[in-house]
Amino acid sequence: MRKIALVAAAGAAALTLAACSEGTQDAAEATADGAMADTEANMDAMAADTEAAMDEAGAEIEGAAEETEAAADEAAADAEAAMQNETEEEAQAD
Repeated sequence: MRKIALVAAAGAAALTLAACSEGTQDAAEATADGAMADTEANMDAMAADTEAAMDEAGAEIEGAAEETEAAADEAAADAEAAMQNETEEEAQAD
């Protein structure tokens, strides 16, 4: 009778341990799923931030190129006006 009680107690303990292990495994899976979702959300946010920064940088580069082109045109007109003894407006008209 002692053996039966001992086996029954060991069986109950094994079932409890198995249920705990399954619960732990489910919790670990849920944690991993949550971490994966967080990582994906962070990657999406980082991609959006990077794209916005690249758009801003492109706009600044375009603006700087336009300013450089305008300054070069003005310098060329000034140089032509000085060489040909003209006004800047006359030089730009040529």
